[in-house]
Formats: sequence, C-alpha cells, structure tokens
Amino acid sequence: MPINLFSLPGIISLLGRTNQMYKYESQSNEELLHHLRLGRTEVMDEIYRRFYGLLYSHVYRRLPDREEVRDIIQEALVTLWNKRTQLAEDTNLSSYLYTLVRNRVLNTYRNQKVREAYLASLQTFMDRGVSLTDEKLREKELIALVEKEVAALPPQMKLIFEMSRNLEMSHQQIADELHISPHTVRTQVRSALRILRTKLGAHIFSIFF
Repeated sequence: MPINLFSLPGIISLLGRTNQMYKYESQSNEELLHHLRLGRTEVMDEIYRRFYGLLYSHVYRRLPDREEVRDIIQEALVTLWNKRTQLAEDTNLSSYLYTLVRNRVLNTYRNQKVREAYLASLQTFMDRGVSLTDEKLREKELIALVEKEVAALPPQMKLIFEMSRNLEMSHQQIADELHISPHTVRTQVRSALRILRTKLGAHIFSIFF
C-alpha cells in the first residue's frame, strides 16, 4: 500500500529504532535495495541515514531554502518507498534518489520562475484595475500553456533546457553532469528556444524567456 510519510523517514518514526535496524548499516546499497523491494520498512532508516546528508547538500546548493530542501527530500523518500515494487533489481539506489530530488528541484524552479515572470508582465494591467480574478485566470492559463510546450520537448532537450533556465547551470556544468559535450548542450538549448518561440509566439516567448 502507498504511504504518506510526514517525518523522515516516516514509517521509522512510527516504529521507533530497533536493534534489527542496525543490521543494515554494514550492507551495500545493492543489499539495501533488495530489502527495500521486499517491503522491509526498517531498511528505510538506513537509507535515510546514509543518503540524507548527501541529498541535502546537493539540493541546498541549488535551492537555498532549508524548509523546502527538507520537503523535497521527504517527497523523494516517500516516492522511493511507494514505488519499491517497481524498482528493477539492478537499480542504482543513489542515482535513483538523486534523480528524484533533481526532478523536484527542476519543478520548483520552473514554477517559481514562470510565476514571477508572468506576474511581472501583468503589472501594467494591474495598474489599470484588472480584477484579481481575471489576473489569476490569465496567469494559470499562460503558465499551463508554457509548461505544456516545455513538457513536449524531446526528453534530453527538455532536461538540458530546464537545467539551463531553471537551475541556471552553465553549459559546462550541464555537460559534466550529463556526460556530454558543451557543444551538444549549447545546440540543445538553442533548439529548445527556437521550438518554444515558434509554439508560443514572439509575445508570450518574450515574457517568459
């Protein structure tokens, strides 16, 4: 059954730490994955202890909001537990967790930047007395339109574009993280901008990008 965890690692806070949990401390990540796939709740305590600090440092460098960082890691661990039966035997546990938190950081940045850009563009309309209801409706419609077109980009292009625009990573940083050349990164970003300009039109494109 899916669970909703409210304190890390959630189910452990309900069970309390027992001597049985200590047996996982000397086990490899592959062994932890095996126990996780079997649904052994106590293994979450060791996964939390082993990865929380690394994930926190990774996320905080990109999103320096302690409360939001904790929420992102919390959500990632909840997802890990709820999807444990879908994990392949050769899943790299650390890579899987990094991917989960990275996607959440990207979503957070995208939503923040789109919202801020749109609200700024509406300032002149607000000064003319546009109603709050109309403003929020237009905001939601434009945000949905932009996110739809970004989501429709080819997978690698979408990831590179979001890392560049939302995480504000340099081409070299993206290339290093994805193990591709800076030239490939630059080409993908330019292609994404060209596609979005065509899909969204010059006016909307200029507001958000």
